[in-house]
Amino acid sequence: MLRLGRREFGAHEPVIMAIVNRTPDSFYDQGATFRDEPALARVEQAVADGAAIIDIGGVKAGPGEEVSAEEEARRTVGFVAEVRRRFPDIVISVDTWRASVGEAACEAGADLLNDAWGGVDPGLAEVAARYGVGLVCTHAGGAEPRTRPHRVTYDDVMADILRVTVGLAERAVALGVPRQSVLIDPGHDFGKNTRHSLEATRRLGEMVGTGWPVLVSLSNKDFVGETLDKPVKERVLGTLATTAVSAWLGARVYRVHEVAETRQVLDMVASIAGHRPPAVARRGLA
Repeated sequence: MLRLGRREFGAHEPVIMAIVNRTPDSFYDQGATFRDEPALARVEQAVADGAAIIDIGGVKAGPGEEVSAEEEARRTVGFVAEVRRRFPDIVISVDTWRASVGEAACEAGADLLNDAWGGVDPGLAEVAARYGVGLVCTHAGGAEPRTRPHRVTYDDVMADILRVTVGLAERAVALGVPRQSVLIDPGHDFGKNTRHSLEATRRLGEMVGTGWPVLVSLSNKDFVGETLDKPVKERVLGTLATTAVSAWLGARVYRVHEVAETRQVLDMVASIAGHRPPAVARRGLA
């Protein structure tokens, strides 16, 4: 059982986490949801399209203008409170590596802290424990926040992913984070080159086999772009193909830009796997 906020998700229930970037320089939408009005419209549409989690971030993952903790909180905390007011049952996630921002977000109503940088601030897990919220434990290869990988090597990338993410998850539970609210994430592109991210996808079943629910953040990432030699706006098909493979291998949560398209892919995979009946079944029966 996966429990986040007021929601419980069954073992074969794929969960969509919709990305809402509160940044003026996000790599994919170039600040389209930086202002409140379009950001709230994005939340409303994502919920209508089938997202169960809204992931709110105030700092772009890649290099760029420095964003202080105070500025990150200014971009996200008030928005968390407004989303909570408008959508009391939605799961609200905040994408941050900073304990101070995580604490302010939890005070405003966040249910999940999405730590994409692998526990670089160990206080973030302590905040999750104190507030009883969920935590995403990600493999970032020891990279510092907002840095790109450079000639990174692993003897066995999946072995390192398992060592780090399971270790972070076990520490979180030992601190008091509810076990059913902890997820692990292989961290595609974070501290990895394209071949590493492809291998992490191919071997995702090893993460699923640990028993921790697996979150994948694949949407329009560079490993998709390099694999297909496509610019950022032409990576949707590659993302959806990777999503289908990840779903077949047992991932539970999918952090995405394209919610409606992802919903169709996940529903189709679930039906092929026998976990979901067809929405309509008339063929050959009339």
